[in-house]
Amino acid sequence: MLKNKNYLLVLLVIVGVLVFPLFNLFVGSTAKAADPLKVGATAVPHAEILEHIKGKLASVGVEIEIVEFTEYVTPNLALADGSIDANFFQHVPYLNQFKNDRNLDLTYTVKVHIEPYGLYSNEIENIKNLPQGAEIAIPNDPSNEARALQILHRNDLIKLNDPENLKATPLDIVDNPNNFKFKELEAAQLPRVLSDVDAAFINTNYALEAGLNPVKDALLIEDKESPYANVLAVREGEENDFGIRMLSRFLTSNLVKNFIEENYDGAIVPAF
Repeated sequence: MLKNKNYLLVLLVIVGVLVFPLFNLFVGSTAKAADPLKVGATAVPHAEILEHIKGKLASVGVEIEIVEFTEYVTPNLALADGSIDANFFQHVPYLNQFKNDRNLDLTYTVKVHIEPYGLYSNEIENIKNLPQGAEIAIPNDPSNEARALQILHRNDLIKLNDPENLKATPLDIVDNPNNFKFKELEAAQLPRVLSDVDAAFINTNYALEAGLNPVKDALLIEDKESPYANVLAVREGEENDFGIRMLSRFLTSNLVKNFIEENYDGAIVPAF
């Protein structure tokens, strides 16, 4: 009997030596923390908003890594190829135009805020003083270019053949009584050319980085009913992933609403 017990003890030790490392390997791999959610963003206000909720997201098990971009093309390409998991920098018409032009499977989960679009000038303090033949810089991407022209149309400074056309260009102007000249540039360059033109339409994130406030400094500004809400973009089919759902929830929480209202002096408006 004693001999049998010794055999059993030896057998248990052998099983333990063989099984425990495998068990530990399995448990260790499943217990390992998930990779951080990589979220692309432009610096102001998008990365600032993400930074504000980063700690709260961590408290529910979602770590985010903020990847900053300085222009509008790369973030969607990076999202499409899997380099990042989401991005937060663009409005709905831009996203729709971009994904359709490049056949990308992208969508969005929530609308977060509106950045009222403005026309700025270093020399002119009132839109009524914009001279005949003034040179106006506008973004060269289709959705923001049309957006700028629509503002001029609504203020009776030009007339478009179709004011609802989200792809309007200067070629769609049917009446230009002040003979304005339009300089089409990449959006990120517009603050840098402000001293070289009479006026420039500048996206609010770039305006804020340049020390401009749409409410205080713009000659013309979009109203709060703008359809150009900034959104959290993701790959199609991943809208319900846990990390994306939590990020969407926090981006549309009172935590973000209060942060926007307290920090941007009306230059950013919550869209939820």
